[in-house]
Amino acid sequence: MLKLGIDVGGTNTDAVLIRDSTEGAVLGVTKAPTTADVTGGIVAALRDLRETTGFEPGDIAAVMIGTTHFINALVEGGSLAQTAAIRFGLPATRALPPLVDWPQRLRTAIGGHSFLCHGGHEYDGTEIGPFDEFEFRTVLDKAVQAGATSFAVSSVFSPVNAEFENRAAEIIAEQLPGAPVSLSHEIGRMGLLGRENATIVNAALRDLADHVTTGLTRTVAEAGIGAPVFLSQNDGTLMDIDYARRYPVATFASGPTNSMRGAAFLSRTPSCAVVDVGGTTTDVGILRNGFPREASTDVSVAGVQTNFRMPDVLSIGIGGGSHVAQGADGITVGPESVGYRLTERALVFGGGQLTATDIAVAAGRADIGSAGVIGNSTRVAHLDPSLVEGALARIGARMAETVDRMRISAEPVPVVAVGGGSILVPDDLPGASEVIRPEHFAVANAIGAAIAQAGGEVDRVFSVSPQQREAVLDEARQEAVDRAVAAGARPGTVEIVDIEEVPLAYLPGNATRVRAKAVGELSLGGDRDA
Repeated sequence: MLKLGIDVGGTNTDAVLIRDSTEGAVLGVTKAPTTADVTGGIVAALRDLRETTGFEPGDIAAVMIGTTHFINALVEGGSLAQTAAIRFGLPATRALPPLVDWPQRLRTAIGGHSFLCHGGHEYDGTEIGPFDEFEFRTVLDKAVQAGATSFAVSSVFSPVNAEFENRAAEIIAEQLPGAPVSLSHEIGRMGLLGRENATIVNAALRDLADHVTTGLTRTVAEAGIGAPVFLSQNDGTLMDIDYARRYPVATFASGPTNSMRGAAFLSRTPSCAVVDVGGTTTDVGILRNGFPREASTDVSVAGVQTNFRMPDVLSIGIGGGSHVAQGADGITVGPESVGYRLTERALVFGGGQLTATDIAVAAGRADIGSAGVIGNSTRVAHLDPSLVEGALARIGARMAETVDRMRISAEPVPVVAVGGGSILVPDDLPGASEVIRPEHFAVANAIGAAIAQAGGEVDRVFSVSPQQREAVLDEARQEAVDRAVAAGARPGTVEIVDIEEVPLAYLPGNATRVRAKAVGELSLGGDRDA
């Protein structure tokens, strides 16, 4: 069984072919420039990969794709749908209406449509007030008249009781057949504003998601591949195309997640720190049992506070394209970068800008086009050795500091260096027990996509008495397993990879927040009934 992993980055589109076995042999890798329409880079990568490996399209069992398309759209504020943010929470929550903390440019981009309705639930699932159907239908009419085409519905404590959100979705489907609806209990976690914001972002991306997923499936089909297509999620698992159309927000930060998962796979080191060095930034994260540690606090995306699952990643402005300069205050590296124009502007490629890549070549850490095909190392032979050493020391110190900020114990941790710019990571990194550079490190992101599994998660508040703790945890585990199977995992392969319980002292009734995550192998082809 062969799998294709594709990662569409801002500069390059990486593709890998792996054999789905215990060892997961990597059969071929390639890089192609990313194109503005996304699909062009994928077409080129698939063509190159087929030429180098000779694979037959009919032998591909699944195609896994990671893309930054949706988060880029939010950051740029383009291709966003006019969205109505509707919340059930009155008479409470009036002081902080939907969109209250959004940047003005994004509020304007989605229309700024904000509405409040009575209702919602308490933490234990009891109603704050009854569902007022007349009030909701009136709000819905106002939203449509204002130009809204996509709808984000949130309700107080809906992860505990989603009755109001589900009823609202039924009315929208009845009144506006085919209109995209996003429900907060399906997207975010406990915490109203962060969950609501994530839901609004998701709703604003629904039209774009339909366009992008249609393009991706068409591109794969035109390459002669009839296998199912999956998109990477930000927790290291996969979702099918239909799920991606409904939940595009789940792709946010899938790039760093794929790199970290690929690093664990290539290095056979499931618990470590991962340093992923790209052209502009270095992302540092922590792996636990082969999956990225998730952020424990709300995460800001394009200036919007959200609380859906995101990897805990710390980024610094150092990459292969970072500017290097020597001034009165010493040597500086980044955060300015030549980015995707590295092959035009770096010294080794005939440009005039000194970059971190030039430093690595001058130090003998990289050999870029020694035959003069794409670059020439003699173009940096004139660099002062003290400048080269000082720049490398500066880079190493910044990376070591970042790893130190991410680890949670004083014990040294193994560090796995991946990404095309990982030649900048020193062999002796303070705070690291060892630095590992696995084979195929430059395409770890595509490999992470190719090996991803199906997953399911539950995040709920339970009332837990001392005698019921194990029963409650078992219930959460089973719900997570059921969700993983529903997401496409093969029964029998699903296992719990993380479970967490947090007592909520400010709520009565021994209230405890329980989060459980399960993953399993994808059910493909003949193993669907296994």
